[in-house]
Amino acid sequence: MPRFRFLTAGESHGKGLTVIIDGVPAGLTLDEDQVASELKRRQCGYGRGSRMKIEQDRAEILSGVRHGVTTGSPISLLIWNRDWENWREVMAVSAAEEETARVTRPRPGHADLAGAIKYGLNDIRPVMERASARETAARVAAGAVARRFVEEIGVEIHSHTLAIGGEWTNTRGSIDWQQVERSAVRCADAEAEKGMIAAIDRAISSGDTVGGVCEIIASGVPVGLGSHVQWDRRLDGIVAQAVMSINSVKGVEIGDGFKLANLKGSEAHDVIEVSQRSPYPWSRPTNHAGGIEGGISNGEPVIVRAAVKPIPTLGKPLPSLDLSTWETVEAHFERSDVCVVPSVGVIAEAMLAIVLADALLEKFGGDSMEETKRNHSNYLDSIQRRR
Repeated sequence: MPRFRFLTAGESHGKGLTVIIDGVPAGLTLDEDQVASELKRRQCGYGRGSRMKIEQDRAEILSGVRHGVTTGSPISLLIWNRDWENWREVMAVSAAEEETARVTRPRPGHADLAGAIKYGLNDIRPVMERASARETAARVAAGAVARRFVEEIGVEIHSHTLAIGGEWTNTRGSIDWQQVERSAVRCADAEAEKGMIAAIDRAISSGDTVGGVCEIIASGVPVGLGSHVQWDRRLDGIVAQAVMSINSVKGVEIGDGFKLANLKGSEAHDVIEVSQRSPYPWSRPTNHAGGIEGGISNGEPVIVRAAVKPIPTLGKPLPSLDLSTWETVEAHFERSDVCVVPSVGVIAEAMLAIVLADALLEKFGGDSMEETKRNHSNYLDSIQRRR
């Protein structure tokens, strides 16, 4: 069972989103502003829809924190949906006096058709509401708590955009993370940023959408997280599942991923060299593996890339069918984004933080931050004593 676990509830246009987080040790400093800063990052990015101007997300901490410090009890968070005021009748909890308009035209690429058939619904609305990417606000809130925990162990997590609409960055080597946060598309390459924005503008003018690729990097991850002994304990598998679960993500690679298929074995693997650098007595001149070998973190930065498809709610809808008449129609259209690649990077940061928080707790345990940090420090000392 996961040590750090969470559940979310709520609909896109319901009253709000709730999050329950279990497993956070006592003694971690945490406040609502820290969570709010991550929620704000999720809402940014050129190509986002008008709803981002409505919500201005902020999570209320309802339990598990006292005087700015976690208590070891479950943490509950609540994010109100401001747009609920405009959807009171459509999303009312109590029985409706009059039937509201049903949505019966599924959108290709969404959960609409499969969800309606699976749950025996004659109205797609319940599927749309829960399958909506609005749910990722709750994930980012949970990830903000996980981020605070992993930071105490020395782990830093960032993301940046590699491509949008076929326009790729030329960034190589070290990344200016401050430049990424200033960028409208979260790209470190100013020239590539212009091309990405132009690709989004072309999609807007043609009623279309664009996807792309984002990269997530976690540095300071200690060697030894995850395990090779069972398939479901392999860290790379857990990371891939977490990132793949994000709306619109259709591909995940770790390290050089698919590029490795075209290399020889002598070119694809990371040589191990003797080193005096801290915290380990070895080093790697390359990181093709993306920080994970055999399902175990190897001490190098964990590098993950996510391929993000163009979102399927289009200004010029694709052909579909009407579930009430079985006639050919245009798919349903609802207010939507044009490009979500920059925000997917932030959501993926949250999911990676959650996975690493759980892996750290599995490795080091601890009911309090003091105990967890002590166990981590002793582990690093034991590695040095192996020399």
